[in-house]
Amino acid sequence: MSRAEELGPRSRAEELGPRSRAEGPGTVDLGAPATVDTGVSATVDTGVSATVDTGVPATATDGKVPNAPRPNPLWALALFRSELTITLRRWRTLALLGVLALIPILIGVAVKIETSDGDGLGGGRGGDGQGPAFFSQITNNGIFLVFASLAATLPVFLPMVIGVITGDAIAGEAGAGTLRYLLVAPAGRTRLLLAKFTTSMAFCLIATLIVALSGLVTGALLFPLGDVTLISGITVSFEEALLRALGVAALVALSLVGIATVGLFISTLTNSGIAAMATTVGLVVTTQILDSIPQLHAIHPYLFPHYWLSFADLLREPVYWDELVKNLGLQGLYVAVFGSAAWARFTAKDITA
Repeated sequence: MSRAEELGPRSRAEELGPRSRAEGPGTVDLGAPATVDTGVSATVDTGVSATVDTGVPATATDGKVPNAPRPNPLWALALFRSELTITLRRWRTLALLGVLALIPILIGVAVKIETSDGDGLGGGRGGDGQGPAFFSQITNNGIFLVFASLAATLPVFLPMVIGVITGDAIAGEAGAGTLRYLLVAPAGRTRLLLAKFTTSMAFCLIATLIVALSGLVTGALLFPLGDVTLISGITVSFEEALLRALGVAALVALSLVGIATVGLFISTLTNSGIAAMATTVGLVVTTQILDSIPQLHAIHPYLFPHYWLSFADLLREPVYWDELVKNLGLQGLYVAVFGSAAWARFTAKDITA
């Protein structure tokens, strides 16, 4: 078989050029002096060219395969959709979301049982609208179960769930040996990391909405609904209260993006998903402890959970924006710092699994 036949139609055309033609088996005529067909020239025409065309095309073109199809602009969206679908289909994820949905139900049933004799809910701390203060309002209006459930799950349960999902995002793939195959896709490392990040952000919103929706349905079934008296004492319609509840859920979801980005960064540091999840959850617990120590007040404004409960200010008229803006700015700072660190680490990471 001739060298031209071994290289195939495209490589043969590129090697021989437009003026060449096959004169017979094993014979190549370049339309040049006879000396081209012999000696060193024959070696250059067939040996080296064949190596460039078939052996190492990426090296010959600065890391890009000649005539390779460009990635579809919708590839990143498809990758995000695939990542989100895979995340939500995992039994572990469904179990965690089920636990989050169960918490408002347990709170609603507990309040209903305790107030079944006609007495108010004991232990409520009214006035500041944070934490347990919402519980004392549940019996008057079921929509407060939404706020009480978010206040109860935000310090521990929601960030722990987010930590498990984000901590496993990269490390879980590396530990399972699937990360290398994901990088074969034309998306590359940056787009894959961006897909993981957007999936984590979407999961923050999904987890928060599940808690809010479960609280709203449970509150509607167990307690009366109607006009809502805000923390500042002004009464608004139920429709406006629903809009504020949706805004509260969005603020809670945005409050979780800081720990989600930190978890994603930790996930790039190890190939063990369990280690990454444990480290992220441990960090959540540690920062909560540090934020509760009065002697460390100097560092409190820089801890990502410090302004989490500021969502209560959205239930005032007029709305108090100071701590809300500080919370969003702090979460944005964590995203910028640890998101950049995650990108720098992941793009330089040696993928051997």
